[in-house]
Amino acid sequence: MNKLRIRKIGILSLAKIYAVMFFVMSLLIAIPYGLFIIIFSLIGAGSASGDAAFMLGGGGIVIGIVVMIAFPVSYGIMGFIGGALGALVYNIFAGMVGGIEIEVENIH
Repeated sequence: MNKLRIRKIGILSLAKIYAVMFFVMSLLIAIPYGLFIIIFSLIGAGSASGDAAFMLGGGGIVIGIVVMIAFPVSYGIMGFIGGALGALVYNIFAGMVGGIEIEVENIH
């Protein structure tokens, strides 16, 4: 068994990983949520009449699509910022206390 110590984390590396993870996780929520908005706005438009039906249905479709695009992008940006700050904070404290030790084993 070998012991290794993580003394420094690449800030940009961790930020990119967090951005992708947050983006993908938010897609799992944003797509059903956007579809939910679209479906129920169209149901509401079906019960309305005249110009109100067009506004309600069209507005719901636009908002649903915006939700499906804007949520993942904004979560990806927040993940990037959070990952960069997390790596920066880790690097500062790892310099003070020595970092995280992990135990690894060679497998052949």
